[in-house]
Amino acid sequence: MALLRRRLFAAALPMLAAPAQAAPVRTESGYTQDWFHEGFLDLPEELAEATAAGLRLAVVFDQRGCPYCREMHTDHLVQPEIEGFIRPRFRMIQMDLHGSREATDFDGEKMEERALARRWRVTFTPTIVFFPEQVPRRPGREVEVARMHGLMPKPDFLALFQYVAARGYEGGVDFRTWRSRRQQG
Repeated sequence: MALLRRRLFAAALPMLAAPAQAAPVRTESGYTQDWFHEGFLDLPEELAEATAAGLRLAVVFDQRGCPYCREMHTDHLVQPEIEGFIRPRFRMIQMDLHGSREATDFDGEKMEERALARRWRVTFTPTIVFFPEQVPRRPGREVEVARMHGLMPKPDFLALFQYVAARGYEGGVDFRTWRSRRQQG
């Protein structure tokens, strides 16, 4: 019996020493990531803090029962390459498409998450909205630099974050053009 315990312990050692992989966290409304930012949904403040920390701000809208949201959290965001790129570069704020928590838009207007989603024309999930480091006092919909409408395949999902991190949108270059140029060159 002692020999069996030693063998089991020896077999488990490599697993104990391995780095932890990102894992989705189950919530009452779906999923989240343990590295997503838990704030007060005051977006001007969130943006200022993210920028001061050298991060880009992204707002993720999802909803209970959304199979694509579940896939984003349980498949896309747990990929080491994807999580490893996003986590050190972005402050991710999660909102519920039908939620009632109070949020403050960049122009100072306070409203429930669901009203903010309507104001920003978020109609399905998951949607991720990306912002520049500095935002004038205007609604988020008017100042966003990129948006993911629905779940993209993993290579495109990662590339969209790379596009924002590299400021690929500067000069009016859209994501598809930027991605195409990168793949060619």
